[in-house]
Amino acid sequence: MAQDFLPGMESSAISVLKRAVELDHNSRFQEALVCYQEGIQLLMHVLKAVKDDSKKGHYREKIKGYMDRAEQIKDHVNKLKEEGKYHEQIKIADSSIGFSYESLFKPYIRDGLTEVWVEDAYVRHVHQLYNFLRFCEMLLKCQCKVKTIHLLTSQDENSSQQTSALAEIKQSLQSQNVCLDIQYSSTIHDREIRFDNGWIIKIGRGLDYFKKPKGRFSVGYCDYDLRECHETTVDIFHTKHTKKA
Repeated sequence: MAQDFLPGMESSAISVLKRAVELDHNSRFQEALVCYQEGIQLLMHVLKAVKDDSKKGHYREKIKGYMDRAEQIKDHVNKLKEEGKYHEQIKIADSSIGFSYESLFKPYIRDGLTEVWVEDAYVRHVHQLYNFLRFCEMLLKCQCKVKTIHLLTSQDENSSQQTSALAEIKQSLQSQNVCLDIQYSSTIHDREIRFDNGWIIKIGRGLDYFKKPKGRFSVGYCDYDLRECHETTVDIFHTKHTKKA
C-alpha cells in the first residue's frame, strides 16, 4: 500500500471505530460488533503499511484493545441469544437520517441467511411497493445467499397495481434465483421481519418509515441514508425458532 493512502485509511478506521464506541455506549451491541470488526480490519491494513516502529506499537495496542472489547461484546450477545433474552431497541427520531435499509439491517444478515419473512400490512401503494423492492435489492447485495422471501400483506381490492407490481418483482427475483412467496391477509396488523438465522426485527411503521422527499432533485431522493425518516421504534430480538413449519 502506498504511503499516500495511509491518512485516508487511518481516517476511515477512526470514523468507523468512533461509531462502534458510540453504538457500544448505547447498548446497540450487534451493530457495535460489526463496526468494531470493520474498524479493526482497517487498522490492520494501516499497521501493515506503516514503517515507523513506534507507530506500529501504537496501532498494535489500539487493535488489541478493540479486539478485546469486540470479543466481550460477542460473548455477551451470544449469551443473550442462547438464553433467548436478546432485545435491542432503536429509536428513529422524526426527520433523522442515516437509516437506510442497508444501515438498519446489515448487522443482522451475515450469519448464513437464506430465508426471510416479511409481514407488513401496507405494501400496497406505489412508494410502499418500491420500499419492498428496495428491501429485496438490499438482500441481494449483502454477503448472504437468500433463496426465499415470504411476503404477507393486505390486498388492495380497489386497484390491480399492487398485484401486477408484486408479480413483476417476483419475476425479477426469479432471474436472480430467489423465490418470492406472496400471501394476502385481511386481518394482518403487526409488522415484523424474520430471518432464518434467528433475528427478528419489528419496526413500528414497517418498511414505510421514510418521508416523502422535498423534491425530485433533492438530496435524499436517491440515497436513502440521506432521506429523512418518520419517528418510529425498531425492536430487535433473537430466537432459535424462526422458521415456520
